[in-house]
Amino acid sequence: MATSLIAKTLNSIKNPQLLGPLTRQFASIATVQSENPSSSFTFADSDSNSSSSCNDSNIYMKKGLPNCNVKGEKDSSSVTMPMSSMTGSIVGKRFYKQVTTREADDGNGWNVMLDYRTLKTPSKRPLKLPTLALAKAIAAEWDYQQTDGIRPFTMPLMKLACTALDRVPLTRPKIIEHLMKKFSQDLVFCRAPEDNVLTSGVYERQVEKFDPLIGWIKSEFGFKPVVYSCLFGGKQEEGLVKAIENLLKLTDDCQLAVIDAIASAAHSLIIAVGIVKGKLDIEEAIELIRLEEDFQVDTWGLVEGGHDIDIADLRVQISSAAVFLGLSRK
Repeated sequence: MATSLIAKTLNSIKNPQLLGPLTRQFASIATVQSENPSSSFTFADSDSNSSSSCNDSNIYMKKGLPNCNVKGEKDSSSVTMPMSSMTGSIVGKRFYKQVTTREADDGNGWNVMLDYRTLKTPSKRPLKLPTLALAKAIAAEWDYQQTDGIRPFTMPLMKLACTALDRVPLTRPKIIEHLMKKFSQDLVFCRAPEDNVLTSGVYERQVEKFDPLIGWIKSEFGFKPVVYSCLFGGKQEEGLVKAIENLLKLTDDCQLAVIDAIASAAHSLIIAVGIVKGKLDIEEAIELIRLEEDFQVDTWGLVEGGHDIDIADLRVQISSAAVFLGLSRK
């Protein structure tokens, strides 16, 4: 997405250094895959207050309820758009002209408006965002959509917002449990064999780049992680496990959505926590995530259509999560 669309929305970020490389990150748009392909976006007339499904002027971007008028007849004034959310698909045509933001009716948060329609989450609740800056950034994603079709995969901030508003409140314990289950296999805890001629170079880079982060973990949480020369990692001290778990429990919904997204892309909860805590910026995080693969590229060369696409996709995932985190902070 062109960075000019959201440049004006970044002024409220409390940690601007986090977004220093943003210009480069949003130069490429890569597909962001969804874990839940049945999710979608919905829209509703902001003046609608009917309780009947057939008296509903909602516009659903999924296979939803029939669009009916007051008499129960099919209503051509509303649109139903089938989709598999967050894939590479183009979904219908752009049906709105203007994208704006407005304060929520209860004064607690901000809504995105597509003409007169209030943008809703997949669960058909108004997309109520914590800050005006985040609302404007998501509005920019919708305003960027072309007339020939809506491309959900170019709206990573929208995806994170729906995750934070719909998924996290309902599945918070399961998300934390899943993150902690993978903690022992964290990328930062696993080292390549030092005594192997093929991997010694990787090991040296890991020592150089990972050791400072491990030192920060010890100073931040009071426990030094155990490092393993094994792809599957190993058991960490119970004190460190409890400290990380307590940190996750204290996060708000936006923070946990960001941590979950980054940890999934990075294969590292520690890197996700480092970004949220301000220890790592976007470029530093990407360098750590790609450390081993970049070593292979330096040794054997880059495969066009493979490595370059992976890099672009990773940059979008990490950058969008970092931007979402910064814009969601009041």
